[in-house]
Order: sequence, then structure tokens, then C-alpha cells
Amino acid sequence: METTITARRVEISPELRARAASAVERIGFMASRPVDAAVVFGMDGLACTAELRMHLSHGELLVAGGTGPDHRTALDRAEERLRRQAGRDSGKFRSGRHTDSAPL
Repeated sequence: METTITARRVEISPELRARAASAVERIGFMASRPVDAAVVFGMDGLACTAELRMHLSHGELLVAGGTGPDHRTALDRAEERLRRQAGRDSGKFRSGRHTDSAPL
């Protein structure tokens, strides 16, 4: 999975970049066939923001954002939201396969 990390109008440390890459990698194991991911750090007034986007192979796009007093907190909040979406997505296709007991 290809991961792109972008900082808009802010400077982020190499440690934060590594943390963002590992967060996307962890979520990639939960999602069903991720293709690529993007992490965008920015500022919204005085609040720091982080947005995570993950494209899946069946055309779905998972997007989660987080805000906080620093970029690390914002990344953690966005990661938690994307983790919930990836968990819902992975169960959606597995549970729907064998729901019909007999064809009509």
C-alpha cells in the first residue's frame, strides 16, 4: 500500500511522519484490500488537524479527521475514527455472503 504524508502550512517532525505511516499500516491490516492512503496535517485557526484517507480496492473511500491541541493528538483521533470505519467495512462483505439460505 502506498502512503502519502502531506503537511499544509505547517512543519511536522520526522517522528510524526513515522507515527502516521505506522498508524496507516496498522489500519491497512483491518481494511479489506487497501490500495493507497493519504495523511494530511494542517491548521484550523489555533487547532491542529489531521485527515486520513484510505482507498479500498472495491472503489470505496474511507475518510476520517481529527483535531486537537497538537498534531499527535489530532492524528490519534483521526486514527480511531478510521479504525472504526475499517472494522465496519471488513465485516460488511464477510457477513453478507451467506445470509440467504435458499434462492427464491
